[in-house]
Amino acid sequence: MSTLRHDGEARAIEAGRTLFDLADDLKVTVPTSCKRSGRCHECIVEVTGGAEALSGPSEAEAFLRGGYRLACQARITREGIDISFAPLRRSPRIVTDALDENDAATLDPLVTRKGDDVFYGEEVIDRYRGHLLGLAIDIGTTTVVVDLVDLETGKSLRRAAFENPQRFGGSDVMNRISYDCAPQHKGELQRAVATEINRAIVAMTDALKLPRQAIYEVAIAANTTMRDIFFKLDVESVGQRPYKSTIEHEWRAGKRTTTALLARAKRLGLRVNAKARAYGLPLIASHVGADTAADLLALDLTPEGEGTVLLVDMGTNTEVVLRHKGRMIAASCPAGPAFEGGLVTYGMPAYDGAIESVRLDPRTDRFDCQTIGDVPPIGLCGSGLIDLLAELRRHERMTPKGVFTADRRLQKLPVVPAQGITLSREDASNLAQAKAANYCGQYIVLRLAGADPRDVGTLYLAGGFAQYVDVSNAVLIGLLAAVPEERVVKVGNAALKGARLALLSLTKRLELEAMVARIEHVELETTPDFFEIFVEGCQFKPMPEILAAPASRQAAERHRSPA
Repeated sequence: MSTLRHDGEARAIEAGRTLFDLADDLKVTVPTSCKRSGRCHECIVEVTGGAEALSGPSEAEAFLRGGYRLACQARITREGIDISFAPLRRSPRIVTDALDENDAATLDPLVTRKGDDVFYGEEVIDRYRGHLLGLAIDIGTTTVVVDLVDLETGKSLRRAAFENPQRFGGSDVMNRISYDCAPQHKGELQRAVATEINRAIVAMTDALKLPRQAIYEVAIAANTTMRDIFFKLDVESVGQRPYKSTIEHEWRAGKRTTTALLARAKRLGLRVNAKARAYGLPLIASHVGADTAADLLALDLTPEGEGTVLLVDMGTNTEVVLRHKGRMIAASCPAGPAFEGGLVTYGMPAYDGAIESVRLDPRTDRFDCQTIGDVPPIGLCGSGLIDLLAELRRHERMTPKGVFTADRRLQKLPVVPAQGITLSREDASNLAQAKAANYCGQYIVLRLAGADPRDVGTLYLAGGFAQYVDVSNAVLIGLLAAVPEERVVKVGNAALKGARLALLSLTKRLELEAMVARIEHVELETTPDFFEIFVEGCQFKPMPEILAAPASRQAAERHRSPA
């Protein structure tokens, strides 16, 4: 007999049963809409142990790879092997709030009512059903947030948040691009996220007793890859130099007036009014996508504003935007999933049991760990990993290059010995590279503008992951520029706020489309000394407050200087 392990609970299981049967036993919700026949592809689970005890992938699972299976198809064929799995539809701690949410002053929606007629612009699209509703959606690589909005008052009525179910296609955008471009996988990622958004729509409207048919517009903020996949566009060009969307190529060729998108929501598979439109906020350039544009809208950040402002939106792909002396410069940093649970042995998303904060007692060399949900620890989420690295550096238990000082040959450092949780040299290396990507983006953009970290008047820290980061620890290890902590402002899910503003105001929407066209974009890897900056960024130490000029500029200055 085999054993099933889930959330610390162990159960004996018999051969012949499917993973869906086991999920039923554990009262774990696994979605399906095809009566477990393998047709809907909704019951994807990640098998994290005991895959060899399961039947081989069926024809219905041909689109999956790695440790992912359809729960209705994976059947236990061998006994005596422990099995563990988790559904993709999980609810991690996700930040849904952002800034002031009273948007009534900006009301200028495309969807309006005159008497009993509902208009989209000048077109009559429906008879009034008692409500005018819209959806603002933030589709992140890791998480998705859906906001149901009253278009007549500007108020948010209800929200839903869930882990992006596209994880079976890879943990970062480059892997998702590779997966989506394979002919046998085409459309699977789009259908996966559309299905979960539809579940959220049904749950929210049912709870409020509102008709889904009264949802007339959807505004979507997402990075370049997530947005274009959702709008059923070919994303192959985003994954190849010069890493630009087909939409950006068309815009730069003069074939489009904007990088924003507009499509029938029905064509995207959304269960809303049949004539509803879906609006994709504009891209800035390359991987600096519509989520960053939404951030700028939410923060009212424009080139004309006063002061030096730095925006850092952290995630698997971090975006950096700097305003300095009338210029706005943007860059994307492919940080990868290390700080969001990937590539780290005991890394995990922000679920119950994830260590979210760490302090080292130097007298005992023991770590004091706080977990989400105040339950026994099972791993480390991003904020916990940052704290752990900072504490090791603060107390000189680790060198800037990630070597443990107690024994330089040591490959694993115990963090929670009772649970076997460790930090390995390889973990530290993967975290160093993720940190270096963030470091390079901030360093190069600041230097290009002729600014130093000390010049930054406000550093806006956006994104759900960033909301829980200890700023002083992030600065200590070089994840954030060396900006005084009192100048750092956490703005939560600013992308969702921006999507809502675009939903509620045509004026704001058009202003954003015009403004993003004026932003300069820098490709980090084309910087002549990029590799040197990256190597420096891999060390766990603060970024300098004053940045060195590029070698070429230093040489030119020496040449101009009198002897």
